[in-house]
Amino acid sequence: MDILFVNACVREQSRTLLLARYLLEKIPGEVTEIKLEEEDMKPLSKDLLAKRDRLLSEKKFDDDLFRYARQFAKVDCIVIAAPYWDFAFPALLKIYLEAVTVSGITFCYENDRPKGLCSAKKLYYVTTAGGPVIADFGYPYVEALAKNLYGIGETICMKAENLDIDGADVEGILEKAKEEIK
Repeated sequence: MDILFVNACVREQSRTLLLARYLLEKIPGEVTEIKLEEEDMKPLSKDLLAKRDRLLSEKKFDDDLFRYARQFAKVDCIVIAAPYWDFAFPALLKIYLEAVTVSGITFCYENDRPKGLCSAKKLYYVTTAGGPVIADFGYPYVEALAKNLYGIGETICMKAENLDIDGADVEGILEKAKEEIK
């Protein structure tokens, strides 16, 4: 099984990354990791959007601009590691998802409705939070894309929260999350 690991963690000692790597040990297959912080991704600007629109109209899906979408569309399983920041996830993940969401590669329109073109059957979303997750706009956003555009039928959120609360049993919280992963 081909697994795509989308790493949106920027801290070397990231607890999200720790849990994601633990999960990856449990899934059999070949893992390809993309460290978003090391990629030269740019948000869609006026010029980049014009280039993208032109390439799409010419059906030039082999252009390097669509490399993330092509990679995302062909794997069997996706694991996203994204810390819980400001009720969602790091901006790098949003930029990546914009690069992945390409009509003709990860989805198309059929009878005026989106139809997923991705091979993955499952997407895991791993996150950790220093406090309580009181409003989560990250996982539901990724889940909506996966199910409504990409055609990925199963999404699973794995999280550990309250890690930075005074007196928190950090190791205990992380162990509980690992037990849920098992």
